[in-house]
Amino acid sequence: MSNPPTILALDFDGVICDGLIEYFQTTWRSYCQIWPKADRLPPDEIAPLFYQLRPAIETGWEMPVLVRSLLLGTNPEIILQDWPAICSQIVTAEGLDPTDVAAIVDRVRDEWIADNLTDWLSLHRFYPGVIDRLQTYLASHQQLVIITTKEERFVRSLLQEQGIQLPEDCVFGKNVKRPKHQILRELLGKITPTPTIWFVEDRLKTLESVQKQLDLTGVKLYLADWGYNTPSDRAAANNNSGIELLSLSTFCQDFSLWP
Repeated sequence: MSNPPTILALDFDGVICDGLIEYFQTTWRSYCQIWPKADRLPPDEIAPLFYQLRPAIETGWEMPVLVRSLLLGTNPEIILQDWPAICSQIVTAEGLDPTDVAAIVDRVRDEWIADNLTDWLSLHRFYPGVIDRLQTYLASHQQLVIITTKEERFVRSLLQEQGIQLPEDCVFGKNVKRPKHQILRELLGKITPTPTIWFVEDRLKTLESVQKQLDLTGVKLYLADWGYNTPSDRAAANNNSGIELLSLSTFCQDFSLWP
């Protein structure tokens, strides 16, 4: 078995934290601002479909657009297969600006946190055993970094509630405006000798994009099978020699037991 990583790099949503309930409630509040004629309450079937289709989403601004596509009657299977094209079509047809949509989603969250932080925090669930594992890892004085498309301030609020305070340069959120493979590249370049990085992510396409970077072949890649991905994603990871499929029970154990 190889030595433990010098740096453990983790995605946040779908690896550390399950925020599906909060996602949908934030999404619906945002949707009602973007499309003011919407009913105040979503149709009963929309939330379960949203949870099912969460793996299609890459960044948060897409969430209200996903709801829009469902309410327009788009087949859920087609959404999973071709979400980028469907999202682009709706953005064009509805005259949306992704930057404006993202600002609405972030503002909804900020207002909710300011109004009732306890309520907002209560809608997040940390995956069983993950917080204990992170605390053990940090206690060993090894470096943990979070690389996420979520706003850094939201990540820090949630981690602080669990007693985890990470240094300033260890959370890379949406605000850094760089792809995850670029952040990994920067981490490799910061430390001498070159560190060993293990990267755990629940989005297969993100891991595949890292694989395409010839200078990142030394980064060990793991797909979190408990996160927001599909059976076909997990099957593809199993057939990809450069990506290891990781279970939650294994994640919570010593690195010597990881694949």
